[in-house]
Amino acid sequence: MNPLAGIGLIALGSVGAASFYVPFKKVKQWAWESYWLSQGFAAWIIAPWLFALFTVPDGTLLKIMADSPSSAKWLAVLFGALWGVGGLTFGLSLRYLGIALGQSIALGFCAAFGTLIPPIVAGDNLFSSTAGILTITGVAICLVGISIVGYAGALKNKKLSKEEREAAIKEFALKKGLIIAVFSGIMSACFNYGFEAGMPINEVARQYGTHELFLSNPTLIFILLGGFATNFVYCVYLNIKNKTAKDYISVNAGTLFNNLFYTFLAGLLWFLQFHFFGMGKSMLPETMAVFGWSILMALNISFSNIWGIILKEWKGVGIKTITMLIIGIIVLILSTFVVKLG
Repeated sequence: MNPLAGIGLIALGSVGAASFYVPFKKVKQWAWESYWLSQGFAAWIIAPWLFALFTVPDGTLLKIMADSPSSAKWLAVLFGALWGVGGLTFGLSLRYLGIALGQSIALGFCAAFGTLIPPIVAGDNLFSSTAGILTITGVAICLVGISIVGYAGALKNKKLSKEEREAAIKEFALKKGLIIAVFSGIMSACFNYGFEAGMPINEVARQYGTHELFLSNPTLIFILLGGFATNFVYCVYLNIKNKTAKDYISVNAGTLFNNLFYTFLAGLLWFLQFHFFGMGKSMLPETMAVFGWSILMALNISFSNIWGIILKEWKGVGIKTITMLIIGIIVLILSTFVVKLG
């Protein structure tokens, strides 16, 4: 076990997660539903199969999938589908709030629900041990950090004119975005439930000689299949409703290549968070592993707000707003290390 290396791997995945929305700015002449579906195909279908094939012993992936308990596979798909609703609305929250504020609100709720619900459902009394108490404390600190970042977002909204907000975020809509972000965070926590439900699949992968670092990769295939199904249905519905299905064939070859490149890049960056999360979590002691999800979400929020600053989503705000934003990021980062006190 190497906790610092584990947190480092999770942080590496967080960089990808916080960055995945940036390539969308290079997409041309495609509606949101078109480029969201394209990145989803890369992130939720292609990437999990490729990474699983290259990280399990040769010729064992299909055997692992066949020998895994059906209940674990179906539960992983189910929680993936529920997470897919959160992932879908997560994209909308970024659309209406921007990378910084949208990720902060959605991932904050995702961190809290995703960390606390699995041990509660399992019947664990988190107040009966130091590790459990520190887990609760770490989540509470994480939520404090979210609140501070959210307050900075409210100050930003109050300070900037409508024209300035739209210059930074084209479709900025605070109330709509907040409602969507809260719902997204709650539903997105189902991804961690999928990891828990897929533990029997991990065990089968171990029996076939898969390295400890990569045990969760076969499980990701089932979770992300469920997530893709949800997003596919909704995006195709929007393609039909908005008459944007022609997006995929109406652009010239250069634009098509450009859009596929950047949406697939976005999908790869997104997927890396869970590839490295699985690796990092395997290196954490059991007392810290339960907190791994909260570590991932807190770091995602921190890096996304750094991107928000780089992309000038906070341009024109006052010193007080930037100060609150920085304090919130610092609190979020500190929350990931609280459990180390145990």
